[in-house]
Amino acid sequence: MDGRRKAAAARRRAREAQIIAATRNLFDTKGVRDVQIEEIASAVGINRAIVYRHFTGKEELFALTLVGYLDELRESLQEAADGEDSPTDKLAAVVGAFVDYGVAHPAFVDCAQALMIRPGDELLDEISEGALFRLGRGITSCLTIFSGVLAKGVEDGAFEVADDPVLLANTLYASGLGALQLARLGILVHEAAPGVPTVGQVTPEQVRKYLVTSALALLTPATTRTA
Repeated sequence: MDGRRKAAAARRRAREAQIIAATRNLFDTKGVRDVQIEEIASAVGINRAIVYRHFTGKEELFALTLVGYLDELRESLQEAADGEDSPTDKLAAVVGAFVDYGVAHPAFVDCAQALMIRPGDELLDEISEGALFRLGRGITSCLTIFSGVLAKGVEDGAFEVADDPVLLANTLYASGLGALQLARLGILVHEAAPGVPTVGQVTPEQVRKYLVTSALALLTPATTRTA
């Protein structure tokens, strides 16, 4: 009995991994908004009912697909942090790596934003506790790199953080997602004259530079900024 249960559990995990992989592939090729459960099921060679045997719904499947992106992002952030010595260089590298990953993986941005705008009580109703735990672990694994760089900078006297580094790390993550959407659109709206709107262009490189500069400006002691 134990052997059969283990084999059944292994098959279930393998099927879940297949479904998540198919979802990720569709996200990367079609975009998050256009992907339907029927397409995911078809890509795996199953019917949609089987998808719902493994996941509580579309939100849970999307959340667990996001975990894969977050795992890759964490590796990119850690590599960036490890490649620099000073706190300012580490922070610039980590913020830059975040932008680079988001630009290269627009589906990550869409998926993260789609889940972020949902009220917490709705997510609790629609996503199982186990899936929420995996999603939370994926997010915190990235945020811990940010907050670790910030905390080390404070300890070394390179940064001044008015609030908890964890709060600031969360803020940088959330604002970074918004800026990544701007980088993808490539459009700036501004006034050409009073009351006359016009549209300009912005490049991913400009957004990257802005986010790095803004993060450093928030943290570098005033004596250093004005020197």
